[in-house]
Amino acid sequence: MKKLTFTIFFFTLALLSAQGQSEKKLEVGMKASDWTFTDADKKPFTLESWPGKVLQINYVDPDESDLNDAFNDAVKKATDVDKTLSKDLFKGFGIVDCKSTWKPDFLIRMIAGNKAKKYDTTILFDYKAVLQKQWGLPKNNYTVVILDKHRICRAIYTGKIPETDYKKIVDELIELTKEE
Repeated sequence: MKKLTFTIFFFTLALLSAQGQSEKKLEVGMKASDWTFTDADKKPFTLESWPGKVLQINYVDPDESDLNDAFNDAVKKATDVDKTLSKDLFKGFGIVDCKSTWKPDFLIRMIAGNKAKKYDTTILFDYKAVLQKQWGLPKNNYTVVILDKHRICRAIYTGKIPETDYKKIVDELIELTKEE
């Protein structure tokens, strides 16, 4: 009986280990796996909703929604004021990690709606933390993922982006839009 118990235990452990290895954390240099999320109007979006564009994806716990506003203001200035970052070649948008908060969905949608207006962008909703698991993103945080036109991850920033890095990141975005 002990042998059978140990055999089942080790078989289960091996199976769980193999399962964990099949899901790879998104890292710089890797092609990002696709997903489908909807906006507040239930319109579905995927990575290919913006073909040929460099993407800045803000994956956000609603409790941290203001954490990188100053950084996003710098990106908005580069697109809308300075015109150094072309809206034809770049798209920044948000995906709300709804599972990471106590806030009810109606409040999350209200907060997201205000952000969408402020930044003239799209906000999508991940109600089950699918992308957090799929890309190995941290829980209860604010993560910025930069993908090039071919959906290769070029940068991942977790937490508050230091003001000293804003120009460097905006310059990276501009350079990525120039790549073929």
